[in-house]
Amino acid sequence: MTKPSNRQIDYTALADFRYEIRRFLNFSERAARAAGIEPHQHQALLAIKGLRAGQAATVGVLAERLQVRHHTAVELTDRLEAKGLIRRLRGEADRREVLLELTLRGEKLLRELTLSHRAELQMAGPKLVAALESAIARERRRYHSSSNLSPSGDDSKRSRRNRKNSESQE
Repeated sequence: MTKPSNRQIDYTALADFRYEIRRFLNFSERAARAAGIEPHQHQALLAIKGLRAGQAATVGVLAERLQVRHHTAVELTDRLEAKGLIRRLRGEADRREVLLELTLRGEKLLRELTLSHRAELQMAGPKLVAALESAIARERRRYHSSSNLSPSGDDSKRSRRNRKNSESQE
């Protein structure tokens, strides 16, 4: 059996990584639908709840976190509010600002989904991490080898150039 080329290894590693991501995303989509919401709705609840302390949950922030257009985030917010999973509040400092907050129902649903996702990650995580490490291994090797250049490498050429420049300036 012949050893695969580096190109084949890179394709294989990237394909394996994407496969593991897709497997997890399929699980996530099925879990959201089984809970009675769409996958984007689950992602929105998680994005709102998962913001760092001090970061306001606005439609604009939600759009950025989900990588969707503002009007798409507005429609998503409308649907979540209609389901009783979030509520809109006016900002205290700026009354024009609309803040998003999970309701108790939204909190409960997100908690259930999060627990099942954590359990899935316990099982799928090692394969996902291994696939990611394999996909980035070549780049890591390239970085390490370039930072340990021998005197005959680029560092040596750069040093000679710098010496010539400094000598000509004296």
